[in-house]
Amino acid sequence: MKKLLKLLLLMIALYVFLYANNHWIVMTERIYESEKIPESFDGFRITQVSDLHDALFGENQDKLIKKVKKTNPDAIFITGDLIDSNRYHLDQSLMAVREFVKIADVYYVLGNHEVAINQVSKIYEALEKLGVYILPNAAVWIERNGERIAVAGIEDPLNGVDTERMLDMALANVPKDAFTVLLAHRPEKFDIYVKNEIDFVFTGHAHGGQVRIPFVGGIIAPGQGFFPKYTAGFYEENHTTMNVSRGLGNSMAPFRIFNFPEIVVVELKTK
Repeated sequence: MKKLLKLLLLMIALYVFLYANNHWIVMTERIYESEKIPESFDGFRITQVSDLHDALFGENQDKLIKKVKKTNPDAIFITGDLIDSNRYHLDQSLMAVREFVKIADVYYVLGNHEVAINQVSKIYEALEKLGVYILPNAAVWIERNGERIAVAGIEDPLNGVDTERMLDMALANVPKDAFTVLLAHRPEKFDIYVKNEIDFVFTGHAHGGQVRIPFVGGIIAPGQGFFPKYTAGFYEENHTTMNVSRGLGNSMAPFRIFNFPEIVVVELKTK
């Protein structure tokens, strides 16, 4: 009887552990300083949502929506894999986006799963109807008090177009001296972002390494294999900084371990 009770308690503890690791959204705040950031954008808050993979957080995504609203963003960036190609449920993910656009302007680039499911046009159309700025190898400007920053986005290279070529298209009309933010799904292309001298890059895709070993890091990430280099946080080289979000959902494995779902807030500061 005691062994049965211990087994039951162990199973309950394991369930609670896995549930928390996969449903308890954490918010990570970071500050990015640069002399190129216009004074009007000092304190500008960007909330990044990445790799939802059709996951559900509360009824009608209410937990995720409340968490994003609490960050008080000036802009919301969605960096791909809004849906999952293995369990495509666009309407479920759009529940969150439908409320995001009421909080702040929303900008979106697709990930490899949107390309894999071959529903890119449908997803773009649905998001545009909601008022989302989609960035298919393109750039837009955000203006404040006569000053502006460029927000560029590239699609996923699974579409058959080289990342360098997509960046050329996205940045074609962006002057080199403009402070430029890039939305891109894949962190493993960091060397290309550095080569193009992009100021700040928002990426996801790595899922934080899926299983994280405390004080060590992630174990595996798509596009990087075992013990990946880019899984979470800031990475800097030359004049380029990249933020990698651990994301929200799962795809290649059913559980996240020591790797809570994450939304990231980056606050811009004029140096």
